[in-house]
Amino acid sequence: MALALVAAACIGGSTAEPSPTFEPSARPSPSLVATALLISDTLYSLPAPVQREVAVTDGSTVYLAGGLDSSDASVGGVFSMDTATGEVTSLGSTRNVFHDAAGAMIDGKLVIFGGGSSAGTDTVQAFDPATKTASVIGHLPVALSDLSAAVVGRTVYLVGGYDGNTPRAEIYATTDGRTFRTVAAMPHGLRYAAVTAVGATVVIAGGQTATGQSDEVFALDTTTGALTRLGTLDAPVSEASAFTLGGIAYVAGGRDAAGLAVASVTAIDLSAGVISPAGRLPRPLADAPAVAVADGVFLIGGWRGTAVTDVESASLVPESATTPAASATPADSPPTLPASAQARPFAGLLLIADRGNNRLLVVNTMQHTVWRYPSPNLPAPPFRFYFPDDAFWVHGGRAILVNEEENHALALIAYPSGKTIWTYGHAGVPGSGTGYLHQPDDVYPYPGGGLVVADAQNCRLLFFDAAGHPTRQIGTTGVCDHHLPATVGYPNGDTPLPNGHLLVSELNGGWVDEVTATGHIVWAQQLPQATTPSDPQRLADGSYLVANYEKPGGIVRFDGSGKVLWWYHPTTGTGALDHPSLAVPLPNGLVAAVDDYHHRVVIIDPVTDTIVWQYGTGVAGSGGGQLSFPDGLDLLLPGNVIPLHIDFPTAAIRPGRP
Repeated sequence: MALALVAAACIGGSTAEPSPTFEPSARPSPSLVATALLISDTLYSLPAPVQREVAVTDGSTVYLAGGLDSSDASVGGVFSMDTATGEVTSLGSTRNVFHDAAGAMIDGKLVIFGGGSSAGTDTVQAFDPATKTASVIGHLPVALSDLSAAVVGRTVYLVGGYDGNTPRAEIYATTDGRTFRTVAAMPHGLRYAAVTAVGATVVIAGGQTATGQSDEVFALDTTTGALTRLGTLDAPVSEASAFTLGGIAYVAGGRDAAGLAVASVTAIDLSAGVISPAGRLPRPLADAPAVAVADGVFLIGGWRGTAVTDVESASLVPESATTPAASATPADSPPTLPASAQARPFAGLLLIADRGNNRLLVVNTMQHTVWRYPSPNLPAPPFRFYFPDDAFWVHGGRAILVNEEENHALALIAYPSGKTIWTYGHAGVPGSGTGYLHQPDDVYPYPGGGLVVADAQNCRLLFFDAAGHPTRQIGTTGVCDHHLPATVGYPNGDTPLPNGHLLVSELNGGWVDEVTATGHIVWAQQLPQATTPSDPQRLADGSYLVANYEKPGGIVRFDGSGKVLWWYHPTTGTGALDHPSLAVPLPNGLVAAVDDYHHRVVIIDPVTDTIVWQYGTGVAGSGGGQLSFPDGLDLLLPGNVIPLHIDFPTAAIRPGRP
C-alpha cells in the first residue's frame, strides 16, 4: 500500500511514560546519568518508504502522517504504529497532502501545522484517531513549511520555517492549534532545525538560514521567553533528528553542506553546558522524525539518497554500579536485583523462553518487553502453547523456532506477526512414531537445511529435511545408554556446529560429547564440575561452555581434553545459580545464562565473576520484569545478525511474509 506520512523531524520529550500533559522529565540524579547512547536497527519496517513525515505519540501509540514517498510526492495518509510489534495500521487521510510540517497531539487529536506540497500553507489540520476523521481547525500567522515543533507541558512551540521566500525567525506557541502568540525571535531565519524539549527548555540546533546551513545551538527558556546561544555543533547540519533521553538533548544525522546524509550524533547537556560527540548512527540518515516510546526513542523512516522504510531505536547505556557482595544474601534466599542490572551489556533483542508462564518474551537492553507470544493481538497458536523450553531466532530474526518440551511439539513462529509457519508433533501426546515426539529439547537449524532436535525421552537425535519432514536419527529409540552412535543416554542438548558435528549433553552418565553428523564420537568428557550437563556451546577460540543443572549450579568452560579453563560456581549470595539450563558466550566476551529456579536471565562478566545484568526479580511471576522457570534464551543483534548458532539457509522452512 502507499504509506502516506513528513515533517519537521524533531519532536522531543521524556523517555519515561508520558503523563497526560506530556511534561518532559527532569535530569536524573548523577548516579543514573547515561554515559553512552545506543542507536541500533530494529526489526520493524514501514510498509512503504517515507521521509519528512510527522510522527507523534499519545503515550501509548505512535501516529504517522504525511511525508514524501519514494517518488518524492507529498502524501496524506495517517497511520498508527504499535510499538510492541511494529505493526502499522492505516487510519485514514488528512484533508490535504503535505510534507515538511510540524505536528503534536492536542486533546487526543493529531494536529499538523503548515507543511508543503506544491507550496507552503498556513493550514492547521487535525486528525482524530478515535473517529478517524480529518478537519481543518485553524491557520498559522503565516504560511509555513520546514518548521519544527517541541512540546512543553500543554504548549506546542513552533520554531522557524520557510514562508516561500525566506526562512523565518519567529517562535510561536499554541495550546489549541487555533490561536498563536510569538514568544521569541531567533537572530536569523531558520528552517529544517533540529528541535527538542528538555524540561522547560526548547533546544534548537542546526538548520538552514538564508545564506546556508547553521551549526548554532540555541536554548529557549519557556518560563521567561529568553533565547540564549549555547554554542556550536562540530559541523553545520540541517534536517537532523532531535530527541531527549535522560535529560540530554541529542542531534542525530541530517544533511551536510553538500546535501548528503550524515551519521554523526551530538549530545547537548544543558546542566553542564557541554556540547559533545555522542557516537554515530548505524548508517547516515536525514529527515527522520524522532518520537519517544516506552523503550527510548524511535527514528522512523527518513532519507539516505532516497526515502527508506527503516525504524531505528535509541536508548541509553548507563554507568555500571557495583554488584552486591556475594555474601550479602543467604544461599536459600531468592536473589535480589543487583544495582548492576541497570547496565546494558548487549545490543539488540533478547529472546526468552519463559517456560513456567507458557510464553515467549522479547526484551531489549532497557529490560522492556517489546513482544510476547501468545498475545491477544497475535494469531492464536494452532494448539495450546505449553512449556516452551527453548526458543531460537531464525531466518535473520523474522521467525522463532521453539520446542514445547512437555507438550511434545515443535513450532516455527513468524516474528513479529505471530503467525504459525510449521509445527511437528501431537500436542500433549508423547510418542515415538512418525509425527510424534517425547520431551523434545533444543530444536536447532541444521547446516545445509532442515532441523535437529534432542528427542530426550525417546533417547534419540532426530533430523528433519528442509521441508520439515523427519529423515533420520542418531540413537536407538528407547535405549538410553551412552554408546554413540548406536545409543544416546537421554540427550538434553544437541547444538550444531558449522561442519555438521553436534555438541551433545547426555544426562545418563553426565556426558558432554562432540559427535559427527552420523553420531561417531570426536571427544567425550565427564566433567566433575558439571555432573548434570546442559546444552553445551562452542566459543570462538574452540573451547566449550556447559551449564551444570543443579543447586547450586555452575557454568564450566573447558577444552576437548576436559581441561577446565573457567568455572563459575558461587554457592551463596546473589551470584549463586539454581539449576541453570543454558549458558552462551556473547560476542562481547560476557556470558548469558538462564537461572531457571531463580526465575531470571543473567549476564556474567567472566573476568570478575559478577552478574552485570539480569532480567527477572528472583521471584516467580508474570508481571512486568518477572519470569517463571525460564529455560531458554537467544540473542538477535542489530542488523538482524544471529551470533549464537547457525541460521536457516534461504531455502529451508521459509517464513514467507511474517
